[in-house]
Amino acid sequence: MNRVLRWIFTLCIAYPVVWIWLGVSVANRQKLTKHGPAIIVANHNSHLDVLTLFTLFPLSTLVNVQPVAAADYFLKNKLVGWFALKVIGIIPVYRGAHQANPLQACVDALAEKKIVIIFPEGTRGEPGQFSEIKSGIWYLSQQCPDVPIIPIYMHGLDRAMGKGQKFPIPFFIDVYIDDPLFYEADKEGFKNKLLGRFLSLQQQATKKIP
Repeated sequence: MNRVLRWIFTLCIAYPVVWIWLGVSVANRQKLTKHGPAIIVANHNSHLDVLTLFTLFPLSTLVNVQPVAAADYFLKNKLVGWFALKVIGIIPVYRGAHQANPLQACVDALAEKKIVIIFPEGTRGEPGQFSEIKSGIWYLSQQCPDVPIIPIYMHGLDRAMGKGQKFPIPFFIDVYIDDPLFYEADKEGFKNKLLGRFLSLQQQATKKIP
């Protein structure tokens, strides 16, 4: 990842789109760590999700924030792949690849005190709904049990730029940050607890709507 390109992208694209064109309210910002290692888990409804998450961090620490993304999707085109690696700074995960540990790049990033962004649903879900929490986040936590996992729920991005939309529509965004949770040996119990956290944050967002 190129530090300067990341800063330029965030200042010239992410901030204007998220904070000026859309508008954002952040609840419990103090719960968001500025230093790694940490895992950010967020709901996934829009191509603007990563941009929004980037704007939550100060520029001084943004270089240490890296989203996990599917290599087969983002690296199949050379231009898109260059942008994803050099500007967005993705950690590519090769789905279905026969590797001893497909999450090793994430483990290495956390060992380097990075803040890793994961969308535990695995792909963009239906607007306003949660898909099944995949097991990848549990396996990663199993390998890094002392690393905090911070749930973030973003409300409104599915309307601002959901599936099929080419350009963002002005729609105010609410971001809710929760207390961290940690690894639990019970995989299904861990996944259910994480889903429960998201549903609770979603309920807070719903109650805010007049």
